[in-house]
Amino acid sequence: MRSRDGAAAARDHDGSQAVGGHADSRAVGGHAGSPAAADVSARKRGRPRRTESDAAGTRDRILGAAREEFSERGYEKTSVRGIAKAAGVDSALVHHYFGTKEQVFEAAVEVAAAPVLGGPDALAEVPVEDVGERLTRFVFGIWENPATRMPILAIVRSAVNNETAATVFRRLVATQLLRRIVDQLDLPDAELRAELAAAQLVGTAMLRYVIKVEPLASADIEQIIARVAPVVQGHLTGL
Repeated sequence: MRSRDGAAAARDHDGSQAVGGHADSRAVGGHAGSPAAADVSARKRGRPRRTESDAAGTRDRILGAAREEFSERGYEKTSVRGIAKAAGVDSALVHHYFGTKEQVFEAAVEVAAAPVLGGPDALAEVPVEDVGERLTRFVFGIWENPATRMPILAIVRSAVNNETAATVFRRLVATQLLRRIVDQLDLPDAELRAELAAAQLVGTAMLRYVIKVEPLASADIEQIIARVAPVVQGHLTGL
């Protein structure tokens, strides 16, 4: 009697465990081969899904950190590892989004100089004979405005004492700004014309706003435009 009752109790106990364990398995993730189980397993083993907004936020954070690093340390002393640390990401992500340090610098310059790079659109309807004056006024108008000057200064300071950084900055201005303007004018030697005009505008801006050479740094902006504009016009449209 006791033996049968004990055996029954054991069977009942074992059956309860089996049923309970099976029920728990279904509650957690279903059968081992089911999509739900695979999804749970993947979430446990993998990383959280990255959305486009996550990627954009990471890229912007890297660019912001790069701008600060280049501004504070200069081009030579800034490293990809330092940018990554400041942005709170792995160095591999910096390389993934931008590549080399030079490419990170160029991307940071492009963001900072975005107002200047809108010049071709602003000058699309300007007569050929007025393009030098209008372009010079447009560029120096951005430099004179503290709101648009400060982000550019943060990057351009890196270009003052480093030829690689200076080359990147000149190339960006020449290709993204002046070359587009020259192409609109449909004149020969477009690349040379753009480079010479860029040298005039960038060089003057660096001496006035970055190095602050006197009397250029304190001169009236209208006086500067009056002297620089004819030279820029000559580079862009002269024979």
